[in-house]
Amino acid sequence: MESKRAVEGLRERPEAGSVGDSIQTGKQETAASYEVHAQVAAAQVSDILRVLLLFRFLNALCVRTFFQPDEYFQALEPAWNFAFGSDSGAWLTWEWQHQLRSSLHPAIFGLAYRAAESLMSSLSLFPPFKALMLVALPGTVQAVFAALGDFYTWKLAMDIYGRQSNAPWAALWMTVLNPWQWYCSTRTFSNSLETTLTIAALCYWPWEVLGDTKANRNQPLQQKGRVSSLRISLVLAAIAVLLRPTNILIWLVILGISVTRLTPLGNSTMEMSALIILFREIVICGAAVLAVSLLLDRLYFGFWTFPPYKWLYFNISQSLAVFYGRMPWHYYLLQGIPLLTTTFLPFTIVGLYKATFSSNTLQSKILNALNIATLTMIITLSLISHKEVRFIYPLLPILHILAAPYLAAFFTQPTSSSTPPSTSPVALRRKLTLANLLSLNLFLAGYLSLFHQSAPLSVLSFLRTDFERIHPDALDITTAPSSQQRGESDSKDKKELFALFLTPCHTTPWRSHLVYPALRARALTCEPPLHTAPETQEREAYLDESDRFYLEDAEGETYGVRFLSEEMWPQLTTGNDSSNRMDAAARGGEVPRYIVGFEGIEPVLRAFFEHDRGEKEAPGKGMGVTLTRVWSAWNGAFNEDWRRRGRLVVWDTGVYEGSHGAEELEKDGRVVDEL
Repeated sequence: MESKRAVEGLRERPEAGSVGDSIQTGKQETAASYEVHAQVAAAQVSDILRVLLLFRFLNALCVRTFFQPDEYFQALEPAWNFAFGSDSGAWLTWEWQHQLRSSLHPAIFGLAYRAAESLMSSLSLFPPFKALMLVALPGTVQAVFAALGDFYTWKLAMDIYGRQSNAPWAALWMTVLNPWQWYCSTRTFSNSLETTLTIAALCYWPWEVLGDTKANRNQPLQQKGRVSSLRISLVLAAIAVLLRPTNILIWLVILGISVTRLTPLGNSTMEMSALIILFREIVICGAAVLAVSLLLDRLYFGFWTFPPYKWLYFNISQSLAVFYGRMPWHYYLLQGIPLLTTTFLPFTIVGLYKATFSSNTLQSKILNALNIATLTMIITLSLISHKEVRFIYPLLPILHILAAPYLAAFFTQPTSSSTPPSTSPVALRRKLTLANLLSLNLFLAGYLSLFHQSAPLSVLSFLRTDFERIHPDALDITTAPSSQQRGESDSKDKKELFALFLTPCHTTPWRSHLVYPALRARALTCEPPLHTAPETQEREAYLDESDRFYLEDAEGETYGVRFLSEEMWPQLTTGNDSSNRMDAAARGGEVPRYIVGFEGIEPVLRAFFEHDRGEKEAPGKGMGVTLTRVWSAWNGAFNEDWRRRGRLVVWDTGVYEGSHGAEELEKDGRVVDEL
């Protein structure tokens, strides 16, 4: 039996019965009753993993929309800087300048970037093709982590419920068909990797420590292979905590319950050796991961630093997290969990409720521990003002496992007690309800991944390909132009400011999609008020660059005009002599080839560049800018931020030759338009 379990990849759970079958028939079948041949089980595990890898790879290719900037600015921008150096044009936000993030996560993508670029350079591939591959590479890498997350969800469910139950397969179908998983699992959020690390660590955790040791002669941590499994679990958990310090809430619960069971408080008859082994491995594994992390951060930042401490200092002591929004205390209960589970929410609620009541079986104790960890994390994070759904994303695999037996019981016919569940076909019931749920899930996944906020990605493809057309001599990915390296603003080798983004900050990705260092661009920023103290008037009145652009003018003028004349082009709007223009260019106020923004700002741009307002001349009228739409794209059916509503548009300023179809556009008034 043990050898078969080893080949199968599933640890033996002698007390873990089939919750799904017990709900349906009132009887529990033992796993020994319906054993599967070891080679068949191993082949099944291998096939499941292959199918999941293929599925998530296709998932990554289908995700063509923008969700949140952290997907790029907390992973791919530092990864690009790691791979191609400080002259590559990567945008490192304030969090990286103040070492709030561990370099472990971007190092994964940085190494992938470097390896892929070296391989493609050795093959002398065409630069635009290399750029296209580098843009797609992170999603491909993340697809592997997403598939592993799905696999370990199924594997842990199989460990808990047993092979004879339908519940593990229900958990697998839930994670595959969950719209949130399709939308987010292949995105390069640290939360996505944290989710995979968490469920994998839980799968390797020695849950036998929660069992009744009075009836078990074997000490669980002294069984063959159990210490190795514990080490894998602890290493994965430690990495997850370093990536996202809030992940420690899950492990404080799991460790607390496990330690309690190993002491007389848990009615345990185990020897002290089990506790000694547990604490020894925690110290060894934790120290090893911490040492690697410290060394990697030392290499990345250039000096010794500890990002988790910096994260706590800035977000807790300095209260900077609230700068990015406040949510009510019930946000995770009324919005977070429903968004994560969507149509599976009713089964999730039942699973959480049922797991609250622990019986004396190992299965029940495992589910209870997972339930307590889930509730602890939700309650604790609810006390913090700044909340986002992805902060509780690591709980989603647990929610799937808790809900799986009740979903299986609801949609499948109870199996006969005389028929082995492993050999009998699954008989579905309530098929219309199931079809409606799956249709809704597929609609949500398809719309969110293909259409909702797709313009921020497609506009960068337009800019990149147009840059390739206009500047075919500046497509070196690894080396910035010599003048740019020296910071010479008036050198003839330096390319013009190709694009100016007048959008809310971080509306689009950056160098991970622009690729070429010579493609110079500028966007509005939103740095937090690091120079202010918490709860001061100065902090309350602070406005970042993006806020100042969208600030309504007190004199009733169109918003943005004053910002453009006083901050963006202060010299160019006060005189036309060459010295003023050179001074403005040196200060970053040069006129771009293209301006990118949502269509709502077009009146602002025309009021600034073209239209006089009564006796007042347009501030930028003497700059020689003639706005022409050259590209636009639909950005979704709705957006909660009024600044991002409408189509995303690219305007040609007309100050450079060779812009995208400028002559043809002037002839017939066409606009390059995308869905």
